[in-house]
Amino acid sequence: MTVPGLHLYIVFIFFIYGLAFFSMGLALSLETMRSPMLADRRVLRPLAVFGLLHGAHEWIEILLLQGIWLGVSFPQGVIWMRLIWLAVSFTPLVVFGVLMLSSRPLGNIWSVVLSAGCMFLFAIGVYIDSLSQGSVSLERIDPIARYLLAVPGSIVAALGLRARARQVIKNGQPELSPRFLWASIGFGIYGLTQVFVSPVDMFPARYVNAAVFMDFFGFPVQLVRASMAVLITLNLIRGIQIVERKREEQLLTAQRDRLAALEQVQRELVEREALRGELLRHTVIAQEEERARIARELHDETAQFLTALSLNLATLRGLLNGKLETTEIVDRLQNIIRQMSEGIYRLVRDLRPAQLDDLGLVAALQVLADQERQRTGLEVTLQVKGDRQRLDTLLETVIFRAAQEAINNVARHAGCDRTMVELCFETDEVRLRVIDQGIGIRDRNAATSRRGWGLEGIRERAESVGGRFALLSPPGGGTVVEVTVPIDAPTSGAVQETSHEHHPVDAGG
Repeated sequence: MTVPGLHLYIVFIFFIYGLAFFSMGLALSLETMRSPMLADRRVLRPLAVFGLLHGAHEWIEILLLQGIWLGVSFPQGVIWMRLIWLAVSFTPLVVFGVLMLSSRPLGNIWSVVLSAGCMFLFAIGVYIDSLSQGSVSLERIDPIARYLLAVPGSIVAALGLRARARQVIKNGQPELSPRFLWASIGFGIYGLTQVFVSPVDMFPARYVNAAVFMDFFGFPVQLVRASMAVLITLNLIRGIQIVERKREEQLLTAQRDRLAALEQVQRELVEREALRGELLRHTVIAQEEERARIARELHDETAQFLTALSLNLATLRGLLNGKLETTEIVDRLQNIIRQMSEGIYRLVRDLRPAQLDDLGLVAALQVLADQERQRTGLEVTLQVKGDRQRLDTLLETVIFRAAQEAINNVARHAGCDRTMVELCFETDEVRLRVIDQGIGIRDRNAATSRRGWGLEGIRERAESVGGRFALLSPPGGGTVVEVTVPIDAPTSGAVQETSHEHHPVDAGG
């Protein structure tokens, strides 16, 4: 140890020795914060502590050796600190080996108990040695720590890593087995080198020590320890890299699965939206067909019955021969029948206007404007742009019902006496706009608690044929209801037509 030029060599060995174990401690500390794939984090944590403590101990020993070589005398407190640090650094190594060999996972309390037991064993060893020597010898504490803690700790750690090498094969991770096996070999050899302690007058250190090793092999035993530390660290870090790659593969698989699940959800949403649109189309068709059926039955049956009844009453009136009282009753009955006939006519017209089927959308909207003017006094102006054309029956029905509901909303809620209906025929679509200069949608919502189901009905009808609905409230006031429907919108089924023209019963005699 005093050969000229050897000091730098020893410093380099101790530096690499400490760096290897300290790097292992850092790597394992980070690994314990990840998902436990290399080993259980409670098992790896003691080995990480060993690496950090023992690596730092070797660097401290560099400073102490440099001081000794320079003839510096250190206080006994510093020497005690180094020896206690050495003993403490080997304690988690024993705990790691025991935890690795345990058949079932042990809790943190067991780690504390094992650590306390190791330190108690070390204290007993120092105490027994002091009794034999008459006092505590600092030179003999280092060998005691290595004999009682380092050697069994390294052997147990080697056995634990070997057991882990077999276990990972059973767990389907054969690529990790060589890493644990080489680390096991490293700890085994490392444990054997701990037998070669500093030369002191105690058994077996007086016969097997670092000086004997140096004389026999020609290099210090610390070189073997440093080499084993590098071997252990490289294999454990390589194991960490393997499990990190597996984590990345699992993450990539999870992301692919998630993306596939999102795509599946998106496809289901698209299919559900398509199904919803199909359901809306069928609903609109079924609704209009039911309206047409009821209108036909009212026209063909009920209205005919009323007409027949009116004719019979007229015949009865002619047979009364001027009986004033009875004639007045018949006249009142005929007036009631006339009112009923007019009500049925309005009902048939509202259920399914004949103009929509016979003359088309533009004519039906013009009739709707005239009827609204007579019924409510609302002045409705119809403006048609573009080349007029007949559309699919369902499309014309959707646009007509939207105009009907929008005009009805203006009459009930807008607070104005006029509105304009724009119908624009474009190349690929038809756009309906119902414009008023009333109180606006915001004030209208504040003035009424209604949910606006009519507007929602317009939206649903427009979307059922692939159209769009917009409700605008310009800053200057008023409301614009806009419905845009593609001319080539997909339709399924056809609304039954009611081409019968019905007029109120003429009850005249």
